[in-house]
Amino acid sequence: MSINPAHRQFLLWDNDGVLVDTEHWYFSATQRALAELGVALSMEAYQQIMIHGRSSWELALHAGIDPRRIETAQVLRDEYYRAHLRNEDLRIDGVFEVLAELAPHYKMAIVTTCKRRDFELIHSNLDVLQFMQFVLTREDYVQSKPHPEPYMTALQRFSASPQQALVIEDSERGLRSARAAAIDCAVVDYHFTRGHDFSAAQYRLRNLFELPQLLLGD
Repeated sequence: MSINPAHRQFLLWDNDGVLVDTEHWYFSATQRALAELGVALSMEAYQQIMIHGRSSWELALHAGIDPRRIETAQVLRDEYYRAHLRNEDLRIDGVFEVLAELAPHYKMAIVTTCKRRDFELIHSNLDVLQFMQFVLTREDYVQSKPHPEPYMTALQRFSASPQQALVIEDSERGLRSARAAAIDCAVVDYHFTRGHDFSAAQYRLRNLFELPQLLLGD
């Protein structure tokens, strides 16, 4: 069933896994940096850390690694990740076309846990930002997802109520953030997060091409 456009004026987009294919590269960089400290990071452990909005570096602290060594490893992780961002194809099929179709009907913003420096690198060669009224990166709020603050901040920027907005997410952490802010959420299928619990989502999308049909109808 389509959502009445009269009740939805604002679309709030997650970035990683929804607009760009970056999640695996962030995991890979973190796994590599932790391995250099002698700490193993499995995909299963990372997914649980991700869902609950915790830090992978807790594993190093619990292993008794000197915090100064952890800080050095964090810098290396960021370097590894940015190398991936510069060299890998981060595009997701359909993103540009879907945004272009929706932009005449909705005001849109990106709400991401991505650091601003990484976000700017990700989008340096993409055309996504032309469709957005603003972007909120990790530096623009205190509490990260799954806390509601990121999406509540976006609502405040738009002077919008939760009922006027829809969040598009790919992770359980993002879904929980949206629902904690009382905003409905459409979860788009993404290979990296298929094992997450999306039972609280109002809408499930097999791909982004289903979103215009959901919002605008035939």
